[in-house]
Amino acid sequence: MSAELTPRPVAPHKERLLWLVAIAFFLQSLDATILNIALPAMAHSLGQSPLKMQSVIVAYSLTTAMLIPASGWIADRFGTRRVFMWAIALFVLGSVLCALSPSLGFLIAARVVQGVGGAMMLPVGRLAVLRSHPKGDFIRAMSFIAIPGQIGPLLGPTLGGWLVEVATWNWIFWINVPVGLFGVWAARRWMPETTWSVPRKFDGLGYALLSFGMVAISVALDGMSGMGLGMAMVVVLMVFGLASLASYWMHALRVPEPLFPPMLFRVRSLRVGLLGNLFARFGTGAAPFLIPLLLQVGLGMAPMNAGMMMLATVMGSMLVKRFAVQTVQHFGYRRVLQVNSVMVAFMLASFALTSAQQPPWLLLLQLFVFGGFNSMQFSAMNSVTLKDLDGEFASSGNSLLSMVQMLAMGIGVALAGALLSGYADRWITDPDKSLRAIHATFLTVALMTLAATLVFSQLDKDEPVKPAPDGGDA
Repeated sequence: MSAELTPRPVAPHKERLLWLVAIAFFLQSLDATILNIALPAMAHSLGQSPLKMQSVIVAYSLTTAMLIPASGWIADRFGTRRVFMWAIALFVLGSVLCALSPSLGFLIAARVVQGVGGAMMLPVGRLAVLRSHPKGDFIRAMSFIAIPGQIGPLLGPTLGGWLVEVATWNWIFWINVPVGLFGVWAARRWMPETTWSVPRKFDGLGYALLSFGMVAISVALDGMSGMGLGMAMVVVLMVFGLASLASYWMHALRVPEPLFPPMLFRVRSLRVGLLGNLFARFGTGAAPFLIPLLLQVGLGMAPMNAGMMMLATVMGSMLVKRFAVQTVQHFGYRRVLQVNSVMVAFMLASFALTSAQQPPWLLLLQLFVFGGFNSMQFSAMNSVTLKDLDGEFASSGNSLLSMVQMLAMGIGVALAGALLSGYADRWITDPDKSLRAIHATFLTVALMTLAATLVFSQLDKDEPVKPAPDGGDA
């Protein structure tokens, strides 16, 4: 019997569905940007060093990376509406637990719960839009959904700083609750329910191997920053993580329906794009964690002022998005990504020169220019990765890219945390050890970002291109 898509008797409200998925996108983008600015206040409240709060970010991004490959199958098996409702509900529950956290360990566990919901919200919402809109209308629909995703970063830093100053850091999580509860009600009312009458086979063993490998490597890197793991355990986790990833690859070569078909990697642009994303995001993924620390811990800014300064990064990103496609079309992917990777690394390194004595306008200019180059990097990387995929590989390639993005961001933050901890211990007697550790970490992640230039040099020679739709700054 062939698998057939069987819609339940729920009338699709297309425009309302777009608003619903846009709410989910807004929740995720707001949560990501509002959290970073509150990390120093959270550290003070929980009795932790602000230089060792990276686990709060890593827990969410790693959980999301783990569950993204399974999100499509879960939606097919249990229905898009049901899964979307439970995703928002879990995100809200995780937010409540985060707000009530009495300790760092509890907060990390709550972020895992939040990450389970976050991993399902946008992919399942995107799937519902794909199934309810004709192909010619899908790009317009996704463009509409992306608008709130740009409002979140614009609102998040300032709102987060204001909440920390006038109330407590706990309120950055409480504000998710009313929006999320409305999302659950709206999903029940407006989202069409679709399931596969005969669900496609899920590669459970491959998923287990891939997930364990990602978790083991990320926890090992996080353990290097003083999470309580001894060096021997870090090495053991790293070895088993790498062995698990290698086992997944060999498993995928011999099963008929692997999680990610090995045939995907015959596409040169996909191979280079994924590796480039991985190495570039080791540096750029650490920036949203490091910049608020620089502003508040290193330069002594109040949370509200730091949040307003970070708006410059968002403004630079939004400005560059307007001509990113034309730039790539004119110069070609290889040239843009090679040059831009160098410029991103240069801007990351420039933050190592900041001091409390420099004029505010110069710091604002640094943040603005960095936001612009960072946005160009994300747009070009995402586009080159997916541009040559079509048919049966398009969905798998998109899921793989999303997973690599979240994994690389988590690893980047974990590496930044380990570097901060190591540099702070090196200058433990220095009264300015925090600022020196932050400066040294910026220099190191800038060097890591340069590695992406070598990867992007493997792209085919530049020629006229037609970029795929931007995958967003995930």
